[in-house]
Amino acid sequence: MEPAAQTSAARISNADELCSHGLMALRQDALGIAGAGLTACDGGRAASLAVSTTAGGISIFGREYRLGPEARVFVLGAGKASLPIATSLEEILGDRIDGGAVILRRGETGRLGRIETFIADHPLPSEASLEGARRLVELADAVGPEDLVIACFTGGSSALACLPPESVSFEEKRGLHEMLLGSGMPIAEVNSVRKHVSMIKGGRLAERIAPARIVNLTVSDVAGDALDVITDPTVADTSTVADAVSVLKDYELWDQLPASVASHLLSPGAESPDLSEVDVTTDLLVTGIGVCQTMVEEARSRGYVPVILTTTLEGEAREMGRFIADIALSSSTDSYPFEPGTVLLGCGGESSVAIAGKGEFGNGGPGQEAAIAAALELDGAPVVTLFMDTDGSDGGTDAAGAIADGYSAGRASAAGLDLRKALMRHGSREPLEALGDLILTGATGTNVNDLFVAVIGEPAG
Repeated sequence: MEPAAQTSAARISNADELCSHGLMALRQDALGIAGAGLTACDGGRAASLAVSTTAGGISIFGREYRLGPEARVFVLGAGKASLPIATSLEEILGDRIDGGAVILRRGETGRLGRIETFIADHPLPSEASLEGARRLVELADAVGPEDLVIACFTGGSSALACLPPESVSFEEKRGLHEMLLGSGMPIAEVNSVRKHVSMIKGGRLAERIAPARIVNLTVSDVAGDALDVITDPTVADTSTVADAVSVLKDYELWDQLPASVASHLLSPGAESPDLSEVDVTTDLLVTGIGVCQTMVEEARSRGYVPVILTTTLEGEAREMGRFIADIALSSSTDSYPFEPGTVLLGCGGESSVAIAGKGEFGNGGPGQEAAIAAALELDGAPVVTLFMDTDGSDGGTDAAGAIADGYSAGRASAAGLDLRKALMRHGSREPLEALGDLILTGATGTNVNDLFVAVIGEPAG
């Protein structure tokens, strides 16, 4: 367990640098709109508005949870957006909280008093992920039938709280994570496998907590707001072992599994528990559509016509970057399908990168690849595109994402940078850093998945 220091509001810290070159005025607008969206991702603020104490217990979204004289309150969680929620709960409930533990991503800063804090790693689990997960299990096993557990599991918890079945070693489980993340499959399919090779995921932690009451306060980080993908340790699993095996075979990964993992998936213990008799309520504090609505308001205040293009866009990052850039390019040059002066927005989907062979993390990310792909399409166009992960770490790097415009490809060529080669080699970070186009926020304490903004300017002349 590690202590941490006080947190601060998430923001784009290098906005001035990002606006110092390229289409500067359009960049300023794109960053301002994205910044408003990032502020709207704050789960801690949403929790402070939803939770309060009452004479007989605790009110959450207007529902009173009565607490008898012997009842205790615990807070359990893990994820990239869990710290602000837990912080708000401590501020509101104070000594009404009897204990708890949350597992945070390394690099996050915050200070909790009555709730234990563990620091672990993402996107791949570490030994610290085991330590925190074991503590969650200990606390879940100690909960009594009159108690109330407020759970704040958010995006990233699969890596941060990692506890494999007894027959699978930690190294084998970590290798499974690496294999899945490098496959390019959507997050729902990744999780359909991870949930069935775990002692806490797929609702298994909720089964341990029962018969105590469980209230999930979480932030949606997936398209469609599927609860068992967002906060799977404490909600019922909708996937089956058959689904997991099918996914692995469809992506030609089954024969690459360690024997222990394959054997476990073929055993009865891999099936997720039935939670039909467990008292579980789930509230989404922040969703992608809510973030988009805030960006719409900011775009309008800047004189643009905002269009929410999608909140569910998923797929290969470079293809998503090209797709959004192509729409913006056509709109700028031909006024179709949108007029110049339009801003295209989205938040809540997720882009991925398929890596051949052994996965590599740290030299780029989906948002950065999308930005380079967009730059290659936009050469000369009065368009700015921005792609970022709202957790502040695109692909496990220290950048949240990147910005690109119609000048980016020309600037890269003049600097001797080969954007196409960087895209093909999944080395997107280096040229974007050289161009000064990486978006930096640090750990944001939230995770509403990927956010994009495309500002469509007027053509010259």
